[in-house]
Amino acid sequence: MPAEAVVKVTGGRPLRGRYRVQGSKNATLHLLAAALLADTPVTVRRAPDIVDLFVYERLLQHAGWRAEMDRNRSTFTLGPARHVRPEVHPVLGGLVRTTPVLAAALLTRTGHVTWPRAGGDSFCLRPTDRHEAVMRAAGVVLESDASGFTATCPTGPQPFRVDVATPFGASRGATVTALLLAARARGTSLIINPSNEPEVRETLSFLSERGVLVDQDTEGLHVTGSDWISGGEVEAPGDRDEAATVICAAAATGGEVHLEGIGLTGLTEGLTHVLKQTGISLSAAGAHCIDARTDGALNGIEAVTGEGLLPSNAGPPLAALLTQASGDSVIREGVYPSRDSHVSPLSDFGARISSVGPVVGVRGGAQLRATDAVVGDIRGAAAVVIAALVAPGTSRLHVGHPLWRGYQHLTSGLRALGADVVVEEQEP
Repeated sequence: MPAEAVVKVTGGRPLRGRYRVQGSKNATLHLLAAALLADTPVTVRRAPDIVDLFVYERLLQHAGWRAEMDRNRSTFTLGPARHVRPEVHPVLGGLVRTTPVLAAALLTRTGHVTWPRAGGDSFCLRPTDRHEAVMRAAGVVLESDASGFTATCPTGPQPFRVDVATPFGASRGATVTALLLAARARGTSLIINPSNEPEVRETLSFLSERGVLVDQDTEGLHVTGSDWISGGEVEAPGDRDEAATVICAAAATGGEVHLEGIGLTGLTEGLTHVLKQTGISLSAAGAHCIDARTDGALNGIEAVTGEGLLPSNAGPPLAALLTQASGDSVIREGVYPSRDSHVSPLSDFGARISSVGPVVGVRGGAQLRATDAVVGDIRGAAAVVIAALVAPGTSRLHVGHPLWRGYQHLTSGLRALGADVVVEEQEP
């Protein structure tokens, strides 16, 4: 899809039909970073064809790896590099959030790496201090300036003990950074307060199935490094963030959807609990399919995002859905200091929504109206798409780039569900 694009949505139609969920964006990016540690080629199947993965492909090629998507843009193959360039591209690396994770992988292979400050969605201040703490704990000499970081550990990462907790819960990215460094350290490392999010578990499984010893107890994750990590094939799980977006869109319009490519366990317990609280019926339709529909009026809810709870990425789409609930709702952000980039754009649609610090309040029963909207982050863009699907009339949404960063075929998938969605390419 073109990055410079306007998405025109004419709302007021219930969404009904089948929707194929893509492979997980975040899991794929972490798996590819872990694949840099492998001593033989790795193939990641069901990789999503999104902007962030296109950027990652170029980052890996810049670092010297044979990295490419297949002709169908669904399988990513990564072959070991003959000559590694210990650098995350200074411009492209600033476009994605997982730059420190990629840097950690390169560091384990070369003993030296430079990388720019992480980019990605900037809906609030998102420091990388826990990544830096992990590296220092592993014996890495770390220097930084305004442009980025330089890390050195000539003899490789040393076994370490580190706590990856933040004031807002465990850091998913720092947990993966710690896993990658520990996987090549000569000895056993301890990761305290690790994230248990699905994307972390996928990376953990990938490494443990290929020679890295992992044990978890009340202390945390005990990881014993290996001097040989085999490659092979791995399949990305279904993208729970996309699934949540589509479920919210269908429910907000009074429709129903049959999701393929993800099961109820892939949504995680915290997400399914919150969706059911709103009045959405979720049922398994096979091992990797879900039926979602509303049972009467939607309910207002109180929810908190965080580890094991409602995923933070589901907060903005859920807020758009809750504008149509019969009662009022409160969503408290428990992962970041705040997350409210969607609040002002939704207000332009007529939503009665506000935020104070980490708390977003939504009054139900709003009569949404078509409008123009601009949002710069992935899930905020998804929220205004949902609002536009509800609002009668035609909305013009300047959300092309953030949508393509995270969603492979959201616009075409919504059209298959009966939505009136048109993508207009603009002059860059």
